[in-house]
Parts: sequence; structure tokens; C-alpha cells
Amino acid sequence: MFPSLYIKNYRNLKELTINSLSRINLIAGKNNTGKSSVLEAISLYANGENINSLFQILENRGEYTPYILLESENAQDINLSALASLFTDRKYSNEDEDRILIGTTEKKDDYSLYFAKYLDGNEKKGIDNLPLVLMLEIGEESRSYFLNQKLENYKVPKLIRSSTLNTHFIHTNNISRNINGVLFDNIALTEKEQFVIDALRIIEPRTERITFIESYTKTRTAVVKLSGENSVVPIGSMGDGINRILTIILALVNSSDGYLLIDEFENGLHYTVQDQLWEIVFKLATVLNIQVFATTHSNDCIASFTRILNKEQNKDLGKYIRLDNVDGVV
Repeated sequence: MFPSLYIKNYRNLKELTINSLSRINLIAGKNNTGKSSVLEAISLYANGENINSLFQILENRGEYTPYILLESENAQDINLSALASLFTDRKYSNEDEDRILIGTTEKKDDYSLYFAKYLDGNEKKGIDNLPLVLMLEIGEESRSYFLNQKLENYKVPKLIRSSTLNTHFIHTNNISRNINGVLFDNIALTEKEQFVIDALRIIEPRTERITFIESYTKTRTAVVKLSGENSVVPIGSMGDGINRILTIILALVNSSDGYLLIDEFENGLHYTVQDQLWEIVFKLATVLNIQVFATTHSNDCIASFTRILNKEQNKDLGKYIRLDNVDGVV
């Protein structure tokens, strides 16, 4: 688990220090205080050299569309424009003070991003003609990524991360039905399948079984067997709440010994069910050794989190973190 967090020059986070973290961390604040940026920075840090996590963040924000590059001769300009959005004020020089740094309060530069000119030993090349690269440093090791080629060449398949990278990021309003099918396959016929069923019962107490079936469009759809019903019911027809819970719980049970990031925890959830979901999150995060980071701007969500945190068995498991933007500084 990360004991603390330090972020510098990432999006609107010019410099942020959180001196202590817990197993379950709820980050609150008004819009544009950097809550989502904190989750993104944690995702980059947790995934380390897996550069795919960076591209997924850019694509999710609509800042990078790899398909545009398929017919483009301006790959470097397109890539630079997308990557510059990660840096505070889009300042992407190779000066040390402009680097993105993510780490702990003990090791502030564990993860570093910056731009540099690539010198391959050809001294006849002027500095202005050298290709631009994105440098990624993890501890004492570094890797370079050329910007004059299609960045998707570096990507791994988007559908699901390697099983050795147990970090899952649930974005705002994100219900990833195709990804959910893969996540369910990972835990089908194990004790974790029961965890999923128990979570779905928060919304529909009659839930007995769940599975995913392939539709005529070749997409996989979650269906449940309800007690007293002869036929299965598509979860997609049961409302946003149960679909949001399914997404959260599948990501949670697939994050053993890793990290779960949830942007706007309360989205799609009525305040009356949030206590029960937080109960499950606290329990499974402990059992499966997961560190959870969630954001909210809902007072109901904060109140629900606080009620569960204040229970005797949970009092040392959680932390509430408030972000405020004062004159442009978080």
C-alpha cells in the first residue's frame, strides 16, 4: 500500500502532498480541485512502466485518438499535443522543475515524466532536428518513447490488463460491459463469485446467480437468475444502480494485492444503498489486501463513508481527504 502521496506538475496539481493514506481513502472537494487528477496520478504510479495506462487516461478524457494517426504524417505534433495536456499549464520543457513527479513523501520522484531530444551519436545533427521523445523514469531506470511515430504501437490490448497488474480504474459513469465479462470470467466458480452476488442483492435481494451470455451482436451481456422467476433477466434492464455496483464489485474482486480507483463513487447510486456498498468495500479490501481510492462531491456519500468508518472494526481502515483550490493552488 502507498503510505503517502506526492504529486508535482500533473494537470492542475502544481504540487500536492498527502502525508498519510489508509486502506480505503475517500477524496472529496468541489469541481476542478483535482480529484480525478489524483486518481490518474495514482494509476500511473501503480502501473509503473505499463505505458498503456497513460494512453487509457488520455483516451478517456478525449485527449488522444489513436485512429487519427492512421493516415497522419504529423504524428509528433498530435502526440505532443495530447501528452502536453498531462503537464500543469501544458508546460512540457525538459527542465527539471517542469517534470511530472509522482511518488511518496519519502521518494518523491519514484515516477517521472518529461520530454527530451534524442541523441543517437550522430553529431552532424543539429539539436533542433533531433527527434523528440517522452522519457519515463521509474526509480533509477528509464525508457524513451519516440513521438514521431504512432504511440499505439506501444499499447497492449485495451480490453483488460495483465493479471500481474491488479490496478483497476472505474471512471465517472463508467459501466464497462465488455470488460465486466472478462473480469467475471476471472472469478467464475470461485468464492469471489459469491461476493458479486451478495453485492447485487443490495439492489435486488432475489438475485441467485449471475453469468454473461453472448448476444447476436457478439457482445457479452450480464444476466441474473432471480428467485421465483423462470427466465433470466438482463442486468442492463435493471437500472444504473445495479450496473454501477456490478462494475465496482467486479473490479474490486479482481484487484487482490493491488489498487482500486473509483471516480465519483456515488454515481448512479441512491443514498439509501451506499452504506451497504461501503460495508462490502471495507470488508473485501481487507480480506483481499486492496488499497482503495474513491472520489466524491456528494455530502450523502461522505456521510455514508463516515458511518461505516466509525464502526469499531473499521476505525483504523479509512481516511477522509478534502481537496480545496485556493487561488489556483490545490
